[in-house]
Amino acid sequence: MPPVPADPTVLHPMPEHPRVVLLKPLVRSPLIEVGDFTYYDDPDDPTAFETRNVLYHYGPERLVIGKFCALGTGTRFIMNGANHRMDGPSTFPFPTMGGSWAEHFDLITDLPGRGDTVVGNDVWFGHGATVMPGVRIGHGAIIAAGAVVTGDVPDYGIVGGNPARLIRTRYDAADVDRLLAVAWWDWPLQHITRHVRTIMSGSVADLEEAAARMDRR
Repeated sequence: MPPVPADPTVLHPMPEHPRVVLLKPLVRSPLIEVGDFTYYDDPDDPTAFETRNVLYHYGPERLVIGKFCALGTGTRFIMNGANHRMDGPSTFPFPTMGGSWAEHFDLITDLPGRGDTVVGNDVWFGHGATVMPGVRIGHGAIIAAGAVVTGDVPDYGIVGGNPARLIRTRYDAADVDRLLAVAWWDWPLQHITRHVRTIMSGSVADLEEAAARMDRR
């Protein structure tokens, strides 16, 4: 019997734990893109991810999250709509309140944005992590519980704190380059299924050997 991959279209991959949802079959916003098998865990209402965890998303910036990411409870993405003016005496967004104040809406719409928020593949977010607008998080990164990520995170970096700082990288620069070249998250599902143990617990060399086997098939 050939190995059987998990199904990336199932909303609840662990039926006995409804607090866990795969995000790709859940999200509906055209401004949010999520890769296969990325999941969110929340005991309250994980299916409300778009409204409870992606905040101030008034567009047009996009939130892009890669494949095989793990999002702990309370992971939140602050989008550019949260921005306020800081170049005048008041930061209050008067035009959004209506009345004649709305005549000054250009004071809101001409605010500078930081662009799309982009998360790579195989990223782990700890409980209560917050990602600020326009941040780019590399493949294989780990975001510590409670971290407030205000700047870009390198591939396979571990960050923590408020504001988040780089604690260390999981591999040296040469091995990071090797891992990025292997890019196991882009393998066919059948090949991933054959090599789950290597992906989870093998060495970089083991992973390269698994990739070579795929090339020889």
